[in-house]
Amino acid sequence: MRHGKKINHLGRTASHRKALLSNMASSLILHKRITTTVAKAKALRKYVEPLITKTKDDSTHNRRIVFSYLQNKYSVQELFGPVAEKTASRPGGYTRIIRLGSRLGDNAEICMMELVDFNELLIGEATAKPKAKRTRRSKAAAGADEAKASATDAVVVEEAPVAEAAVEEVAAETTEEAAAEAPEEGTDEASADDSAEEEKK
Repeated sequence: MRHGKKINHLGRTASHRKALLSNMASSLILHKRITTTVAKAKALRKYVEPLITKTKDDSTHNRRIVFSYLQNKYSVQELFGPVAEKTASRPGGYTRIIRLGSRLGDNAEICMMELVDFNELLIGEATAKPKAKRTRRSKAAAGADEAKASATDAVVVEEAPVAEAAVEEVAAETTEEAAAEAPEEGTDEASADDSAEEEKK
């Protein structure tokens, strides 16, 4: 029985397992995602995440430690370059395991393992549309809000004809006042002409 034994030996000797995890880690860093079995992916996660954490302090010492694990200078450059920039603000959890089903030959569980910060589709969705706020509301409250909205719409619709009628009344009053003033001016001129004729006589 495997009481308290955390290391999955993966059916390999120590040297074979070390070489396997080193090569898989290099492939994951260079290509950003790999397809493998679930057991290997879980073992790789424990192997590669401490190495990514070491990139937060870019020193010669840390580069040499990472190189002793990976044995690949190109993957070390990639790890301390673009990968370190994207994972700088993340406090762990740099990888994601997505299960893909079973393999045809031996029915082993297959998964895709990827670096979280390099999945452009999920990052694009997160930036494009933020999640809507979810609230727990009863159907009665939702119906009351709809009724209020329809009532305000009705009030707005009723106010529009009233406003138009008020504008028409003001326009009619101004035309009546103008018409009333016009005859008065004519009568004033006529009375002025009469008074001038009387003075001549």
